[in-house]
Amino acid sequence: MNIAFYTLGCKLNYAETSQLQAQFERGGHTVVEFGTPADAVIVNTCTVTETADRECRQVIRRALRVSPDAFVAVTGCYAQLQPEEIATIEGVDAVFGAKEKFAIADMVQQFEKFDTPKIYVSELSDDLEFVEAQSGESDSRTRAFLKIQDGCNYNCSFCTIPLARGSSRAMPFGRIAEKLRELKQAGYHEVVLSGINLGDYHAPSGERFADVVRMIDQLQPRLRVRISSIEPNLLTPEIVDITSQSHVFVPHFHIPLQSGSPAILRMMRRRYKASGYGDLVHSIKKAMPHCAIGVDVIVGFPGETDELFEETFSFLHSLPITYLHVFNYSERENTPAAIYEGKVPPTVKKARIHRLRTLSTMKKHEFYRSQCGTEHIVIPEERNAETGMWSGWTENYVRVEFPASAAMLQTPVSVLLGEHMGDVVQGVIVGTAVDKPREHAAYIPIL
Repeated sequence: MNIAFYTLGCKLNYAETSQLQAQFERGGHTVVEFGTPADAVIVNTCTVTETADRECRQVIRRALRVSPDAFVAVTGCYAQLQPEEIATIEGVDAVFGAKEKFAIADMVQQFEKFDTPKIYVSELSDDLEFVEAQSGESDSRTRAFLKIQDGCNYNCSFCTIPLARGSSRAMPFGRIAEKLRELKQAGYHEVVLSGINLGDYHAPSGERFADVVRMIDQLQPRLRVRISSIEPNLLTPEIVDITSQSHVFVPHFHIPLQSGSPAILRMMRRRYKASGYGDLVHSIKKAMPHCAIGVDVIVGFPGETDELFEETFSFLHSLPITYLHVFNYSERENTPAAIYEGKVPPTVKKARIHRLRTLSTMKKHEFYRSQCGTEHIVIPEERNAETGMWSGWTENYVRVEFPASAAMLQTPVSVLLGEHMGDVVQGVIVGTAVDKPREHAAYIPIL
């Protein structure tokens, strides 16, 4: 049969959708592009925000407009938390929970539409197995996202992820090196280590995330490795030290803050203080001056007064960070924050989001300007046929455009960064990645 997939949410969801697609292809099915006629449509959902829930409904309606007789299955976090709600959406035939996600092909053989939607969602237990998953960027085969951890044991007052994903679990330690070799053989030049709470990696054999970082650095795979979002309390000095001297790991961290107000952090049940977060950022920049640091921030959390928001704004303004991912607080069922007093009006949230996104633009442009005149390793990802420009990312997460032939292989090149134009830096190729040694570890060819 022809099976179409649609993914909502984080990179981990995309990795798991890729795993599902591979399962169906091994079973003899054909994976087709979403929006083309299909016998079955599988939607992998997210439920971090209210918008994600609404978008799921819109996706289902879009699928049925193209393929009105298609079997529609919904899985993912939204499915685990609100299966009955999803089952009421017109056209949905089956809902699969977290435990059942990777058994869809076995549980439904014919993919014929049901008269009544069926729900295959069981309660999550502490003995959930870790399921491997990986995915590549949709526009190229240069970067792969490798899931090495799943679930979360934290109890942040605003988050439903532990309910949707279950407890923390991890890929066996010895399997990580094997996966890196497989990805390199498949032609990837960069691997992003991913997880729901990546820094909480704890292998069945006892190894922690610092052991993973040390092992990969010692392994010296002929590709570069990026660490995805990691909690500040789990980004240890040892990890920073290894990364700062590594020829494998790139100088780029994404570290969720959520709020710069000590009072809001306490209400959020976060496991760190704003002062400690600031110390961490400064220690990273001291060890790696050219390191890019991204930050997650939630705006409009219950009880966030103008004064408390200003604490967050001033705190972020003072830090040597690179960019912000700003999120509008969404009230989620079955979370303590849902019943907190002091709800913030939508108009106030909108104004605060605008201020932080403006700050993010300023920080990014400052960082980009600081990189002009330096050489970096860039992996060409896609080419604009009209302009003749390739684009890609440096090790420290600067978006670069540079002229090159369409026949150029998508292998790492050394690029001299020049003029900064908006969210892109113009560059020029000055050599291959292998013939440009660097004085600082951040610039050593990662091949």
